[in-house]
Amino acid sequence: MRYNLDNKRFVTTHNESGLSSAHTIFHYFQEGDTIRGSYKGGEVKTGVLVGKQTAPNQIVLRFQCITQAGILMSGQSEGTIGQNGAGLLTLEFSWRWLDGDQSGGISHYIEIV
Repeated sequence: MRYNLDNKRFVTTHNESGLSSAHTIFHYFQEGDTIRGSYKGGEVKTGVLVGKQTAPNQIVLRFQCITQAGILMSGQSEGTIGQNGAGLLTLEFSWRWLDGDQSGGISHYIEIV
């Protein structure tokens, strides 16, 4: 099944050592294989992302944000799109920062309607 993220919103359900939390809302848009979006909330004052769908359930993204403390950060991720039993889309990412300590982790998100 080929998933599409156009005009879909997600909230973080788990984020290992990252900035996003249950207070961070991600809003995705998709045209063909091109993905773009924005996010904010919690520790994230504002953020943007751009990426592409590389397979029916796979995406790669680059993201950057400004934290509530005024720090500019950027990173990259590879993700899998799925669907839970209730029919909501899910995202799972392996990610890392491209600046600072270049740490990373695994994060999970669920679609909000």
